[in-house]
Amino acid sequence: MAGFRSLAPKTRNLVVAGGLSAFVLGVYYYTMRAVGGTDELQVAIDKFEEMKKKDAGNSTSTGS
Repeated sequence: MAGFRSLAPKTRNLVVAGGLSAFVLGVYYYTMRAVGGTDELQVAIDKFEEMKKKDAGNSTSTGS
């Protein structure tokens, strides 16, 4: 790493910033690909909303 130390401070900062940016974008891309393949959360939300509508319908019909 002696070559890294010989660089100017601004250049070192740019190299570190580039490395960190590449890492963050890689983690973001990996996470979106891993999570994007399944719609388990959306299925659970839809199921919950259907149950909520049924409960609301049952409570209004029994309350009348």
